[in-house]
Amino acid sequence: MGKKRLFLINGPNLNMLGKREPDTYGHETLADVTKVVKDTAWEHGYEVEAFQSNHEGDLVDKVQMAEGEAAGIVINPAAYTHTSIALRDAVSAINPPVVEIHISNVHNRDSFRHTSMLAPVCAGQVVGFGIDGYRLATLGVIQKIEREGRNDS
Repeated sequence: MGKKRLFLINGPNLNMLGKREPDTYGHETLADVTKVVKDTAWEHGYEVEAFQSNHEGDLVDKVQMAEGEAAGIVINPAAYTHTSIALRDAVSAINPPVVEIHISNVHNRDSFRHTSMLAPVCAGQVVGFGIDGYRLATLGVIQKIEREGRNDS
C-alpha cells in the first residue's frame, strides 16, 4: 500500500480552535493541529488523512473506514467522548489501535468530562498538553503499531 497511513479524527467544535475558549484550548487552529500530526507522522514514515466533523454518525463512519485503510487512529472525540456509545462501539469493532487525545486536562474540569466512553477501548489517552498532546498521541499510536506489527496499512 506504499506509505503507511494514520487517520486523524477530530470531533465537534474542534473546527473552532483558535476562536473558542482560548484560555482553555489555546490560540492554535485545527490547521495547526493537523500540521503537528502530519509532521510527526512523516518523520516516522506515515502519512495522515485528517477529518473533522460535528456529526456523530460521520465520525463513526470514519472510524469504521480505518479497517483496511489506516494502521491507526488519533482521535479527539470532543464532547462525544462523554456521551457516544456509538463511537465507542465503532472503536471497539476495528483492529487498528486508537489513541484518544484532549487538548485540555479533562480531569480538572467539569465532573461530566471526567468519564470517557472511549478510553476503555483505546490503546491510550493523552490529556492536558495542549496541541502538543497530538504529537504525543501520534508517537503513541505509531509505537503501538510498530510493536504489534500492524504497519501493513
